[in-house]
Amino acid sequence: MTKRDFYEILGVSKTATPEEIKKAYRKVAIQFHPDKNPGNKEAEEKFKEAAEAYEVLSNAEKRAQYDRFGHSRPGNGGFQGHDMNMEDIFSQFGDIFGGGGSPFDSFFGGGGGGRTRQRKGSNLRIKLKLTLEEIANGAEKKIKVNRLVRAEGVTFKNCTTCGGTGQLRKVVNTMLGQMVSTTTCSACNGAGQLIDKRPSGVDNSGLVSKEDMITVKIPAGVSDGMQLSMSGKGNEAPGGGIPGDLLILIEEVEDKELKRDGNNLVYDLHITFIDAALGTNVEVPSIGGKVRIKIEPGTQSGKILRLRGKGLKDINGYGAGDQLIYINVWTPKKLTSEEKAKLESLRNSSNFQPHPDASEKGFFERMKEYFG
Repeated sequence: MTKRDFYEILGVSKTATPEEIKKAYRKVAIQFHPDKNPGNKEAEEKFKEAAEAYEVLSNAEKRAQYDRFGHSRPGNGGFQGHDMNMEDIFSQFGDIFGGGGSPFDSFFGGGGGGRTRQRKGSNLRIKLKLTLEEIANGAEKKIKVNRLVRAEGVTFKNCTTCGGTGQLRKVVNTMLGQMVSTTTCSACNGAGQLIDKRPSGVDNSGLVSKEDMITVKIPAGVSDGMQLSMSGKGNEAPGGGIPGDLLILIEEVEDKELKRDGNNLVYDLHITFIDAALGTNVEVPSIGGKVRIKIEPGTQSGKILRLRGKGLKDINGYGAGDQLIYINVWTPKKLTSEEKAKLESLRNSSNFQPHPDASEKGFFERMKEYFG
């Protein structure tokens, strides 16, 4: 089988510096890391291939020989084939991932170094309803959660089958040398621990359900459907390990007056024809209380007023949205004879005839102005 060029494997040029080679290897190793690609044999082979390339190119002497002779290095059987296994890779190149072990250990509960993984408990999912006021200002909520925790009096001991690692190693001799495969220990299901002592009523997991009161701090600007995570607040793992996470799904309670549009708030204001014609001052609801606004004489139905910064804070800290006030001029549906007579006398008045000028935008133009 023809071996690929080591520089090509890492995606660097032959003039690459040691730092560039190290950076490239880390990128490729993370891409094809077994924790990120569980059960993917092709990714595992590419991960080993990258490790072999880095082993040679990170060593000045080996790199010089490789640059001169390629894979046919004289004297030592060349660079053809290698018996590096996963344990070798992580033990030799642990520093590449920052302090030893896998860069994905934090996701899978791994302990790095010797590759003994800690089992992680299952996650808990809850729904949390928030009012618009709470979303705007942020909130601190105390919620009751039923978690699985270790029962009192329960003790564990190391699994004798796997020696507490949770994995079984098998060495296979191949044409390319020795390869080591690992499988989850069936005796302890990968926990590395077996229950030793347990009180009456506790099953083999050693866990019991317990109601906990957890304080959740909700940042301002969350939205409906957003999921927040609290690390370590989920179920504990059988046989020890690290607890799972508490996943909080945000549900937004619809406000009776203010409607949300992203970080903007929208309010429909209905005014009388008289107020629209003569102008007035009105109070409108907003986050934190009422706000008084001025309606200019001659205000047309469909006009949008903007209160800058009166919307919702951006969850990423990019300022705040605005409050938009849609003006709706209310046309009376019932009139008395006297009211009809007064309006009839004004029907032909020039001031009551539509005379839109260039400054008065149509509906779609206003939408483009405010949202485009």
